Amino acid sequence: MNYSVIFPGTFDPITNGHRDLIERASKMFEKVIVAVAENKQKNPCFSLEERVKMTKIVLNHIQNIEVVGFNNLLVEFTREKEAKAVIRGLRVVSDFEYEFQLANMNRRLAPEIETIFLTPSEQFSFISSTLLREIAAHGGDVSSFVHQDVAKALIKRFEVIKI
Repeated sequence: MNYSVIFPGTFDPITNGHRDLIERASKMFEKVIVAVAENKQKNPCFSLEERVKMTKIVLNHIQNIEVVGFNNLLVEFTREKEAKAVIRGLRVVSDFEYEFQLANMNRRLAPEIETIFLTPSEQFSFISSTLLREIAAHGGDVSSFVHQDVAKALIKRFEVIKI
């Protein structure tokens, strides 16, 4: 039986909160497929290729994961990978309404796929990629919230923008 699960996200950039959830998921499932969404509607700071590369670097210590980019419907991608579930992170109560709506829509589109909600460890509950991009754009220190290579990429990205 396949015990793979999909952990989708834009990961723009991947944070220590993402890493925490993926590490924990890797202990519960035989394989975690970290699905980096292209998601052009969000106008990402980093290209899909850059986000996949950063995610692989941050998660290279976990043996039972696969990091891949995707640009189709999550339920279609999940079917392609023959996974039975999708993991979604819930940081704060305000995340729940949106994630609940997504889970119900995905269930309607693909009733065979379950959604599992995980909450991050307390020290990561306030971290979001959006906040980190904003801090980095204003020259703030994000090094305690992301892997060192991600922090360097953020500094480089926003130095280029400021010039």
